Amino acid sequence: MLYRLLSRAALGMAAVLLMPAARTEPAAAPLSAVDARAWLTRIHEAASQRNYQGTLVFSAGGSMSSSRIAHYCEGVQRYERIEALDGQMRRVFRHNELVQTVWPDSRLVVIEQRDPLTPFPALLQGGGERLVEHYELRAEGSDRVAGHDAQVFTLRPRDSLRFGQRLWADKGSGLLLRSDILGPREEVLESASFSEVAIGVRPQPETVLAPMKRVDGYRVVRPTHARTQLESEGWAIASPIGGFRQISCIRRSLESSSDGAQGEVLQAIFSDGLTHVSLFIEPYDPQRHQRAMHTAIGATHTLMRQRDDAWITVVGDVPVSTLKLFVQALERRR
Repeated sequence: MLYRLLSRAALGMAAVLLMPAARTEPAAAPLSAVDARAWLTRIHEAASQRNYQGTLVFSAGGSMSSSRIAHYCEGVQRYERIEALDGQMRRVFRHNELVQTVWPDSRLVVIEQRDPLTPFPALLQGGGERLVEHYELRAEGSDRVAGHDAQVFTLRPRDSLRFGQRLWADKGSGLLLRSDILGPREEVLESASFSEVAIGVRPQPETVLAPMKRVDGYRVVRPTHARTQLESEGWAIASPIGGFRQISCIRRSLESSSDGAQGEVLQAIFSDGLTHVSLFIEPYDPQRHQRAMHTAIGATHTLMRQRDDAWITVVGDVPVSTLKLFVQALERRR
């Protein structure tokens, strides 16, 4: 039931993986909090306020895939189209908060009204006002990505609860061209990058709106959700986890694409401004939830545990030790 809509790399991956390191200048002092916020805000806003289209490349844990993305804005209206180029065919259309995922091979359409977490090339999660409390931003020189001149930055965590990131931002527009998630030794855990991108293209909202209307012959699934609070559902995080604040909590209905069975899951999302941790709570089912697990793909760790009559899943691009703190802090209040 849990999945991520990620853009993964397959086309042009050799060029990305063998790409030389950014041309760095001598180590500089961290940017001031004011300058850091200004740059991070510029990068983040470019993802929603600029018109662009290109090919996204993603690599993690030895997995490589790619997708085509087009993003348009007209006034306050936002339109987006993403097409997976590898694996099972999948298309995602987004108009503001309306998200429609199409699976042509299985003739399935999933339509959701939601405020999604912002994927690459957006940057900030749940607002980045306090991000500089947990990361320092350093300018690392210049480079080129997908034919564009880029300013390179490194976000270094101030503690061991989170991973760092290296960012390549287009000098002209601020659009994020590439981001690497870095491990404790600054090794690249996963990378997202444009292999080619055109910035400032003419908006074409009809290429998003028209396909969203063509659902004849498809089974249409409309998961519902209701905003709630952990406490009102009988749960609580007993102690704060290193700057992570709850930014969302919903109870959502889910339908299995295989048998149409209905279920519910409680999802709470916590963010430090840059990354997020998702906590899922659902009724324990011995047929599906057979043993505790820990998995890792690139920077993404997942923990699964039974807690009384509930099954707990915690997912995030953070060290597994951070996820364990969430599990330990989770308390059943009734």
